Amino acid sequence: MSLRRFAQPRSSQPGPEPDTAPPQHDRIEAERCELCTEAIGEEHAHVVNREDRRILCACRPCALLFAHQSEQRFRMVPDRYRYEPDFTVAEEDWIFPVRMAFFFRNSALSRVVAFYPSPGGATESELPLDAWVRIMTDNPAAREVEPDVEALLVDRESGAYVVPIDACYRLVGLVRLHWKGFAGGTEAWDLIEAFFAELRERAHG
Repeated sequence: MSLRRFAQPRSSQPGPEPDTAPPQHDRIEAERCELCTEAIGEEHAHVVNREDRRILCACRPCALLFAHQSEQRFRMVPDRYRYEPDFTVAEEDWIFPVRMAFFFRNSALSRVVAFYPSPGGATESELPLDAWVRIMTDNPAAREVEPDVEALLVDRESGAYVVPIDACYRLVGLVRLHWKGFAGGTEAWDLIEAFFAELRERAHG
């Protein structure tokens, strides 16, 4: 799935009239592999540029070139989903102002980084090292996350998920595009709950 549509800010202007909107096939043809420029559909692979943290849309052949290149600039984002309903975090270790956050190891920085979704996008929070050590000790799933391309996504209402890193940015996009006011609003929370339900379904599929 393309992440570009999640990167667009909410517009206060009305959209184009139906007869002036571009045809559907034009929008699909505009989606291209960012490595070889081959046309790709909306459902496609992603690779991570480990140097600048960008997630690139890729055709399957290009993505497979980087499936096992752990020391190279690019890494293919895997398609693994795991659900950990019993994941626990002590109150003193949860330093985020929201119920959701995701963690991954940034190999360029040689440390774990933590982000949480916000109306302004992905907001980084500095996680104290001792807190992360406790989280990993208490929850073995945290130790299995692949650097750069996977994340541990924690939802304090439903548990934790080992997911591809692009799934986390889909969640960030949902919050950015649909959050309203201080509490988020019904539409945003309905979409967030549906997102986590999809993760659980994929984890058991």
